Amino acid sequence: MKTIYAIAISLFLFTSCNNGKDQRIIPSSSGNINNLLVVVDNLLWDDSVGETIRDVVAASIPLLTPEEPVFSLNQMPPMVFEGFATKNRIILKIEKGGEAGMAIKSNVYARPQTVVVVSGKTDQQIKDQLESNADEIIAAFKKEELKENQRRIKISLMDDQPLEETLGVNLNFQTAYRIAKQEKDFFWIRKDIPTGTMDIMIYEVPLSTIKKGDSAIVDIVRMRDSIGKVHIPGPVEGSYMITEEAYTPYLNETTVDGKPAFESRGIWDVKNAFMAGPFINYAIEDKANNRYVVIEGYVFSPSVEKRNNIFELEAILKSIKIK
Repeated sequence: MKTIYAIAISLFLFTSCNNGKDQRIIPSSSGNINNLLVVVDNLLWDDSVGETIRDVVAASIPLLTPEEPVFSLNQMPPMVFEGFATKNRIILKIEKGGEAGMAIKSNVYARPQTVVVVSGKTDQQIKDQLESNADEIIAAFKKEELKENQRRIKISLMDDQPLEETLGVNLNFQTAYRIAKQEKDFFWIRKDIPTGTMDIMIYEVPLSTIKKGDSAIVDIVRMRDSIGKVHIPGPVEGSYMITEEAYTPYLNETTVDGKPAFESRGIWDVKNAFMAGPFINYAIEDKANNRYVVIEGYVFSPSVEKRNNIFELEAILKSIKIK
């Protein structure tokens, strides 16, 4: 019997080692959304290296009031980085003494996980690596957190059949949201939160609505304002949603659902009323149907933090699939 048992174990180990894949059993990661663990020596953290770290990964997010950092930071010296701490989903490690460099690693201590290692022989080399790779570092962490947000959203999905039947799109959003308005070419989806609301608009416009080039942002603002006037009333008669005139939205060209898209971020306002907040808007080019599918998320939550609210909306918007 012992011989048979030993043979069985040997066969199992042989099979595991020869399937060409990593068979490590590692724990599940954990942590709040957008909470970054920084593993760095206390002396470095309290000096200019720490200042550079905070400048890179904890810079204030534009257009959010009150101000909030890109990531909330928890610092820990390497000597106590063990056990539960290693399960953090996103980790920035600073290693002094090695060659200057930056590496992005996946599932090192837990799964899913993104670990960024920045190294250098001197403080200046470490700071140079942080600054020169800032965009790539932030993008790696945001990608991981976006996936985690979308995973959590899928736990309790709302039926999106009305969207599919009316606009020919699918969207992952939680049952905590409700469809507040449904028309032939427009949906308004809302979620109540303790301090206000989180809202999503989905609609379609002809391809001629937005011209590519320098005028794109002007066209997008004009489009938003016309939609707000028709569909998003304010709290008093004659009030409706517009784009805040004092702040020109940020515009970026990107892809959503594999299609070219304009991403704009700005401040929404209400004409003739005192209401405002951040928005993120994607105008997705759908050439097959000669239209832009426009999907926007915005938050009304005065005087409180909104970073994670707008990030949840971004995760929902980026889940859209166009038929």
